[in-house]
Amino acid sequence: MTDVDFLIETRTFYDTVAEDYARHFPGLDGMTPLDRGLLAGFAEMVGEGGEVADLGCGPGRVTAFLAERGVSVFGLDLSESMLAIARRENPGLRFEQGSMLELELPDGSLDGVVSWYSSIHTPLDHLPALFAGFHRVLRPGGHLLLGFQAGDEPRRRYEEAFGHKVALDFRRRRPEQMVALLEAAGFALRSRTVREADEELGEPVPQACLVARKPVTPTG
Repeated sequence: MTDVDFLIETRTFYDTVAEDYARHFPGLDGMTPLDRGLLAGFAEMVGEGGEVADLGCGPGRVTAFLAERGVSVFGLDLSESMLAIARRENPGLRFEQGSMLELELPDGSLDGVVSWYSSIHTPLDHLPALFAGFHRVLRPGGHLLLGFQAGDEPRRRYEEAFGHKVALDFRRRRPEQMVALLEAAGFALRSRTVREADEELGEPVPQACLVARKPVTPTG
């Protein structure tokens, strides 16, 4: 699959299901207390007024959650349909269309980057470039919050969602694999959290969250 193929597939999927997705996942109330705590803790680590990009923001729920905690945050997503919902529900926040793999941001311009389950559609061989981009746009001492589904299964392909005939790969990663990729990109791991699978929440596999930091002093 080429760069264009997987990006087009991702954008088409979310453009098609956006309104149904937003109705099915109306907010962060259904999120576990632990996940909300991780997001709130990240906001505190970044600090009030810290410049943060929510990459792959979807309908903007995490963006709004961080903004409510004093972070200066904007959202970026491939899907214009998702962004339309984000702008409608959060008229005071900034949302832009774009790709995480082609960040049009100056070097060292952010205090924080959030990738909350937005890397799960990115093929493995593109992750080094993705994480290098995250590292580039962070200031020394800046933090990355990365959420994803944990597991050894390389992918789960959906051919239908919310009654629509659309296809997309959802990839599961081992936390230690992601840690190694982040460290290779120049990050230092600060926190690793793994929640066990919870069928009551509709989660058949564990859920992982990593917090990594761009060192103040370059390593190597």
